[in-house]
Amino acid sequence: MLHTAAPMLDVQFGQASDFGKVRTNNEDAMGSFIPASRQQTRSHGYLFVVADGVGGMDLGEVASSTAVSVLTEEFGKAQPGSMLISLLPRLIQRANAAVHDCTVNSKHNGHRMATTIVACALRYDQAVVSHVGDSRCYLVRNGQARQITQDHTLVNEQRRMGLISQDDIASSDSRHVLIRSVGPEMFVSPDTTAVTLQPGDVLVLSTDGLHDEMREPEIASIASQKKDATQIARELVARAVEIDGGDNTTAQVIRVRSVEQVGMYRGRPYRLPI
Repeated sequence: MLHTAAPMLDVQFGQASDFGKVRTNNEDAMGSFIPASRQQTRSHGYLFVVADGVGGMDLGEVASSTAVSVLTEEFGKAQPGSMLISLLPRLIQRANAAVHDCTVNSKHNGHRMATTIVACALRYDQAVVSHVGDSRCYLVRNGQARQITQDHTLVNEQRRMGLISQDDIASSDSRHVLIRSVGPEMFVSPDTTAVTLQPGDVLVLSTDGLHDEMREPEIASIASQKKDATQIARELVARAVEIDGGDNTTAQVIRVRSVEQVGMYRGRPYRLPI
């Protein structure tokens, strides 16, 4: 009897970032953990992270880069086989503590700092997305983009309560007022979602400099091209900067080439028979 090897999770990844036309520094940060072997692909998986240091706060770039480095380093050190749905929020809490500690560090003279964060971990046939703030994750499938995250902003909260419409958000002066961010408080509560992946899916992580300027159909159109993931990330960023460019703009693009389907038993994955 002929046995074929089960397909492994395989992704292609690209990223791009731009100062924009106004800012003189880039307060966005991005990072990733790429498994070094087939075994690590199964024990840990991939991690992609985007953060946007909060403008108006001091040292936004310190906050964003600190959060990203804590997340990527700690992900690599995590217990093999950790459940991603509980691991990611735990790591964001550690990143939050690290940023919060920076604010009381004498080197920074007590300057307050904050950042948004969106993290996407992939293992087997699952993507787990955990976020704080208004950096986003989109799933692009069959030419359609779907926003996985919900912005932690004052206007989005008002929309959910029925006080304003979706159309009102774009023109609102307070559309960037965050009700949750990483750093200001001792503890933070990320929102975490799991998505079952299919070959051909594209995940896009972005800061608001990108998705404030581009509607979902345009994001989907660019992300669905049969191009290298880095080229797609650069095109997304270039298009957003072309439209406005008033903010730092960052995109990570993850194209899923194959997945490893598993069953779950008591929260643990097991390989399905071929």
